[in-house]
Amino acid sequence: MIRFDNSYARLPSGFFTRTAPTPVRDPSLIAVNEELAADLGIDAGWLSGPEGLAMLSGNALPDGATPIAQAYAGHQFGGFVPQLGDGRAVLLGEIVSPAGQRFDIQLKGAGPTPFSRRGDGRAWLGPVLREYLVSEFMAAMGVPTTRALAAVSTGEIVIREMAYPGAILTRVASSHIRVGTFEFFAARGDTERLRLLMQTVIARHYPQAKGALDLLDAVIRAQAATIAHWMALGFIHGVMNTDNMAVSGETIDYGPCAFMDEYHPDKVFSSIDSRGRYAWSEQPQIAVWNLAQLASCLVPLMGEDLEAAVEDATRVVHTFPAIYQDEWLKRFAAKLGISRPRPEDRSLIEVLLTQMAAQNADFTRVFAGLADGTAAAEFADPAGFAQWEKLWLDRIASEADPKAVMRRANPLRIPRNHQIEAAISEARDGNFALFHKLDRALRTPHEARAEWDALSLAPTPDEVVRRTFCGT
Repeated sequence: MIRFDNSYARLPSGFFTRTAPTPVRDPSLIAVNEELAADLGIDAGWLSGPEGLAMLSGNALPDGATPIAQAYAGHQFGGFVPQLGDGRAVLLGEIVSPAGQRFDIQLKGAGPTPFSRRGDGRAWLGPVLREYLVSEFMAAMGVPTTRALAAVSTGEIVIREMAYPGAILTRVASSHIRVGTFEFFAARGDTERLRLLMQTVIARHYPQAKGALDLLDAVIRAQAATIAHWMALGFIHGVMNTDNMAVSGETIDYGPCAFMDEYHPDKVFSSIDSRGRYAWSEQPQIAVWNLAQLASCLVPLMGEDLEAAVEDATRVVHTFPAIYQDEWLKRFAAKLGISRPRPEDRSLIEVLLTQMAAQNADFTRVFAGLADGTAAAEFADPAGFAQWEKLWLDRIASEADPKAVMRRANPLRIPRNHQIEAAISEARDGNFALFHKLDRALRTPHEARAEWDALSLAPTPDEVVRRTFCGT
């Protein structure tokens, strides 16, 4: 069983609508994250049994659950939508882990809500498996992220451009409060609820913050660290709308996300990002833009002197680039085996990235190959890399244990797009073997094991995936 303590559901009207999941016809378990369940204080055996399956599929509500759909707004590709909200997700409630941390338990794909905007509220199997694999890999790499507790098939068909098998993901987050949640109340001029939301976020995530300006500073620092970590893994979120930016700093809403194979700073995968707004290299700038929207929402809570509040908020937003650059340097220096980076290391990193882009070298394999001396093989013409390598080896000669630093920072395996697509394709036919193999391998992305060697390979030309989809 699960002991719920539902603080968000105790907030006044306007923050959510009370919405129960819609039962499904014939649910079956795909996966239960036993390690995460243990961390949350949930009995994995119970979760895998009939009562757990009934909860995970939305067919029965456990005692203490208070299902709600959260309200929020958002800037989507720069255009403001004043009302979005959970259109296919139901928050069952919150639990407090044995370590004293509060988490949301949410069913994603649980049926229509008042925010569905004529949608069916369902998810098909592909996006559920993608989010499960990617979010758990991110957790294994130490990236702040939502987690996947379970995945179930519904036994029903979901219609998109064609018929697909339905599925539900049970998502765990330290909260689902977004920049767009603040925008929802700010757009309505509802200062009372905006203040209550701010107090809720401070109490839940940033208890050291003493007010709106401190909160803004804390969110900026959290997001700077997270985005830098994305960049160091070659991760492209794909849809960095303000409703997809969690104020906790966790990565949220793995829709058309992807990891780069061949490196290029302007890489885009999302089928809906035709102009490259959310390309890999644009993610830090978009983060600043999103945080500026949060700052605008918080200005009314910064005191009666509006002009001074705007100046203070602007100043704090302008700290993002420097904070981000420090985080970026720390992450990429570690990928080169440098534990204490110097300002001049930035040039060393950038020269390598430029060479990688010029030769379409594989992002993950180049960095993983630095530790074992195989990186040169990733370049069609390794002469330039050989010159860079001499400078790099001179730089790390004074490092105590550069190989250990590199191996912690550089995974051998990432959730390769073609491998995820292959796992989804097999799962549509009822075969989840590749999905489970990827799940096991990506939980220990630094561990070398012969049975997983093929998962470290770059795609062949006919395996390359060039576009990814939201799946909504």
